[in-house]
Amino acid sequence: MDTPKLTEISSLGEFGLIDRLTAPLPAQPHNPQTLKGVGDDCAVMRYRDTDLLVSTDLLLEGVHFDLTYVPLKHLGYKAVAVNLSDIYAMNGTPRQITVSLGISRRFAVEHIEQLYEGMRLACEIYGVDLVGGDTTSSRQGLVISVTAIGDAAPENIVYRSGARDTDLICVSGDLGAAYMGLQLLEREKVASAGQKDFQPDFAGKEYLVERQLKPEPRRDIVEALAQAGIHPTAMMDVSDGLSSELMHICKASGTGCRIYEDRIPIDYQTAIMAEELGMNLVTAALNGGEDYELLFTVPLHDHERITKVPGVAVIGHITRPDLGCAMITRDGNEIPLKAQGWNPLAADDKTNS
Repeated sequence: MDTPKLTEISSLGEFGLIDRLTAPLPAQPHNPQTLKGVGDDCAVMRYRDTDLLVSTDLLLEGVHFDLTYVPLKHLGYKAVAVNLSDIYAMNGTPRQITVSLGISRRFAVEHIEQLYEGMRLACEIYGVDLVGGDTTSSRQGLVISVTAIGDAAPENIVYRSGARDTDLICVSGDLGAAYMGLQLLEREKVASAGQKDFQPDFAGKEYLVERQLKPEPRRDIVEALAQAGIHPTAMMDVSDGLSSELMHICKASGTGCRIYEDRIPIDYQTAIMAEELGMNLVTAALNGGEDYELLFTVPLHDHERITKVPGVAVIGHITRPDLGCAMITRDGNEIPLKAQGWNPLAADDKTNS
């Protein structure tokens, strides 16, 4: 009997694997409360007059974080923050989290207390309750799983699938800083090898380090949009890179897009770091990931109002699907967008951490 040929997980990538595993699931949910399952930033369940939002992230030591340069308190804060970002990306409000840990024997109680100190700080800042979880042993280092639970009125929820031709493409904050922060931390890690009293040099680049170690979900942008009377047609957070996330929105919405290189918001420190490392700045902004900014679309008639919202840049527009997804460079050339952000299931992928 011939041995069936097996498919390497890395050949599918994270989202390809999800598509394959979920394809056999029934088209209609078993429960009428289930409005949205796999395929967006959160699952959505409807209970009476509100929709429940649920999102889970798993962080593995050596894959998602390196404790050589990531303080446990910062790690705890980040583990919560990135989950809350998914709730805000649905235009919802986070309410509770659960935390599950896999802990190896090299950690003491005090270490886990530091981790939870960061988690409690994030919960305090964003008004979220830590309501439960689980703890077990791990043979592979520290494992953190956080589930965020939130809600929103049904008419307020924003999915990835609502973008339409001529909608404006907007992004909050700036892009590429978290990736450059990671490169800086990795550089100093290499420089410190074998040196007992090594002091890392972050002078003038503190913003980059903060963006990597302590990201902030953009609650302020969600609130600002509501105050301006703007309801996005599609939205998600930028965790795997602008290019990847924009292509997710276009795929879900059945559209194409055009973005403009000279409109992509990039911080000065990011530009300086890219020059030092000899890296392409725009590539870092498109594909670096972990910025946790909000990428969203709004109707064209909201142009005047969206340009008045602080911290938001209009970087392009949605097109017909047959036009595909592309970036217009500074010299007017058109370059197809590619999803080159971090693939956690690819072998030896070093794009992000």
